[in-house]
Amino acid sequence: MEFLSSLLDALSTPHGVISLATLTLLEIVLGIDNIIFITVMVHKLPKHQQNKAMILGLSLAMLTRIGLLGSLFFISHLQKPLFVIAGMSFSWRDVVLLAGGAFLAFKALVELKEQIYPKEKRQEKAFGFFITLIEIMFLDIVFSLDSVITAIGIAKHLEVMALAIVLSVIVMMFFSKIVGDFIEKHYRVKTLAFVFLLVVGVILFLEGLHLHINKNYLYAGIGFALLIECLNIFIEKKMKKN
Repeated sequence: MEFLSSLLDALSTPHGVISLATLTLLEIVLGIDNIIFITVMVHKLPKHQQNKAMILGLSLAMLTRIGLLGSLFFISHLQKPLFVIAGMSFSWRDVVLLAGGAFLAFKALVELKEQIYPKEKRQEKAFGFFITLIEIMFLDIVFSLDSVITAIGIAKHLEVMALAIVLSVIVMMFFSKIVGDFIEKHYRVKTLAFVFLLVVGVILFLEGLHLHINKNYLYAGIGFALLIECLNIFIEKKMKKN
């Protein structure tokens, strides 16, 4: 009740409402790469487990984000130097970005290899339900780390930040199904998704080394490639009808 009362008090002001809208939009926009990763991983499971894995994975990831958010003291120390190598200092944030970026790039490379050299019979059991959930949770922490830190800088109330995370995850649950079905239906789009995840992994790894690259260039390039692919799909459908 105290949480709900504090939330209603925060949303009773224009600043609180604007903060909620801004943070929700921020979480959704910054979660685009997360959505693509989740949909690709979930579609490796048997059909009857896919929706369950997506909903449960995102729900657990949401709780993890809120847990990170609640640990304000921990978050405030994430960017403080942890150790120094060759004159370069590394914080917990850098370590998470390095590990997450390397893991994501490796996963994308493995999937691209299997796209080029497909196995005759892929063992779906190898991509177990719980392994997929763990992967979703781990990568969600990596993807959401900066957005959580940004949220703390934008909003004054913890309750508003938590609600923004809940709303963004609900939106992600809806779009993950749509994006996943589209990617699975079109082979070349699936390959494009893996390339996107590979580049995102490299960028995250470089950010862990304090080499910052503007992601807008990545989104613009992938967006243009996706537009061309959608046009190709449309043209192919028209040709089949004729």
